[in-house]
Amino acid sequence: MRRSRVEVVAWNPRRFRPAPVGVLLRHRGRVGNFGDLLGRAVVRRLVEREGLPADARTSRRLVSVGSILRLARDGDTVWGTGANGKSTSEPYPFSRLDVRAVRGPLTRDLLASKGIDAPAVYGDPGLLVGMLWPELAALRDPDAPPLVVPNFHELRERPLRPGELDPRTPVEVCLRRIAASSLVVGSSLHGLVVAEALGIPARRVRYHVEPSFKYDDYYRGTGRDTHTSAGTVAEALEMGGEVPPRWDPAPLVAAFPRDLWKTPLADC
Repeated sequence: MRRSRVEVVAWNPRRFRPAPVGVLLRHRGRVGNFGDLLGRAVVRRLVEREGLPADARTSRRLVSVGSILRLARDGDTVWGTGANGKSTSEPYPFSRLDVRAVRGPLTRDLLASKGIDAPAVYGDPGLLVGMLWPELAALRDPDAPPLVVPNFHELRERPLRPGELDPRTPVEVCLRRIAASSLVVGSSLHGLVVAEALGIPARRVRYHVEPSFKYDDYYRGTGRDTHTSAGTVAEALEMGGEVPPRWDPAPLVAAFPRDLWKTPLADC
């Protein structure tokens, strides 16, 4: 089987501009949602932190941050991935996976329903941002204004509003903007995850396009059986942050698939 550098799977499809009948669709570029690209950045930092060979090669793929379980293929390694509530009833294109950790117990139950064992190791790897980006702590300002981070789908329906962070902004910029805020509210799951990873209060705002599954999965995976979402940004700001995570990062870090980085490029 062909061996290549370790592929960290990420959802980042192309979007197209509408065009007149008979004219080919024109590329608009990729979605660039920071929550879907965060996994590659987290893995890269963890590989560097542990001194693993960045040029290692393997025939296997790693499926990590995001609600991208449905993108997994037979033989893939799963570390912290979650399922998307929009597709839980659809067929999944795999029958065997190497599961090291999942985002939460709802994803674990879904895998079990498909005959796939998964350990009870929970946590979105985005929760490791505070550990892997220690420099962000210096940006913390309890007197800063709150930050609204909408789900990127919202911005297909309306323009960006003052005080909002466009989640299609580059990952490092998003991390700094979140780190410099006093409260994060919105429908972007990874806006909430990164905020809580940095010790910043966060509150979910419901959005009609996004089922509750991935949020429930995340909160349950961090020791919170329930959470209270807000119907509007104003309501979320009034409510303040959700109960903080009751979660130990050590099992998720220990479950990181270091074995995928054991074969140096020069030996292949």
